[in-house]
Amino acid sequence: MTMLTRAWTRWLLTHGLLRTYLQCSAHLGDPLGQIAVGPDRLLGSSPYIEQIRRRGRIPKMSGARVTADYELCRLILRDRRFGVVTPNHPALPKPVRWMLTKTDLGLPNLSEPPSMLVTDPPDHTRYRRLVGQAFGPKAIAMLAERIAEVADDLLERLRSKPRPDLIADFSAQLPVTIIAEILGLPGDMSSTLLKWGDSGAPLLERGVPWSTYRHAIEDLAEVERYFERYLDGLTTQPRDDVLSTLATSDELTRREQIANATLLLDAGFLTTVNMLGNGIVLLTSHPDQLELCAARPELWPNAVEEILRYDGPVRMTGRVANCDADIADQHIASGSLVLLSLAGANNDPAVFPDPQQFDITRDNAAEHLSFGSGIHGCLGARLARLEGAVALRALFDRYPDLSLDGPPIPHPLRNLHAYRSMPALLSTG
Repeated sequence: MTMLTRAWTRWLLTHGLLRTYLQCSAHLGDPLGQIAVGPDRLLGSSPYIEQIRRRGRIPKMSGARVTADYELCRLILRDRRFGVVTPNHPALPKPVRWMLTKTDLGLPNLSEPPSMLVTDPPDHTRYRRLVGQAFGPKAIAMLAERIAEVADDLLERLRSKPRPDLIADFSAQLPVTIIAEILGLPGDMSSTLLKWGDSGAPLLERGVPWSTYRHAIEDLAEVERYFERYLDGLTTQPRDDVLSTLATSDELTRREQIANATLLLDAGFLTTVNMLGNGIVLLTSHPDQLELCAARPELWPNAVEEILRYDGPVRMTGRVANCDADIADQHIASGSLVLLSLAGANNDPAVFPDPQQFDITRDNAAEHLSFGSGIHGCLGARLARLEGAVALRALFDRYPDLSLDGPPIPHPLRNLHAYRSMPALLSTG
């Protein structure tokens, strides 16, 4: 079986069949299918989310349990009876699992093991222990000054652009620069890293087209070759950084090292790019909230939390029941898929009063689930929060009369809410 044949077969099993099923479900009016393939973008305020709520706290639809209930989402994210969703989960039919094993591409796909994102203990524990210190409170706090320097440099460069793109020229450049420095990667690789991240992000979706999948796989092969060489170099000449820790660990295979190096890279900037873009749109469309930030700069950290709650970069995640479990008076059989609407949870009126009101003074904004919860809570959450507060404040302090030059262009993803381009007009005030 050629590489291309294996890739197509794997796409069919992990995306193609599901894509067709969801399209049929959407046509029949199923809310989950409509969320997955329909035109609506802000799923937290979507009528489909409200349809799910009306059906119960954890109704069954499209062959899965689904919940937009904050309490249940948080409970399941933290409950060890539920595990992450993997392509070859034991609940799948044996012929499907056999075929997935035979078509394993061996590439550092973020949505497949041995990526930390989709492994449970004990493997997840090994991976996270090795890299966690680099993203701990002390390490991240020390980055505040550097983040401000990078932001100021990028904002100064915007002056020479008559119509800067706030995604390509700012929101993407800042986090990719910082994560490259954390990982010790060359400073001139930003454009390559962004290309890899842009092509790999759709793999975090489900039901992507074959052309998108094939492009992502081709770039992943390039990523795999790069990190193979790079980690080989660190094995013989290690430095004091997180990739050296991975490269020299005798607890991990080389494939585990490459997979989690790729995860640290992509997760280190993808979410932040999306959060910054979403935040710019929200703040420019709510000038009263922006004025409040200008008058009370101490509100910037909470403004970032409200941005994450109101329009978080990840809309939905999933878990699989590892055993029979009773949740909210419903029996969840072992092997059942449970889909958690993070957008719905973040807009649950039982937790966030008047959830459709964008309010940067909201007392409990930080209780959102945009970074997940439990053992799989986002490793880079502290970094993203700090980058958001520093970068957004710097942007609007430097250009207080900034305005968007037409509607921003959305990224054609469903689960990751992002903008591809955001032309703007600047003013120094």
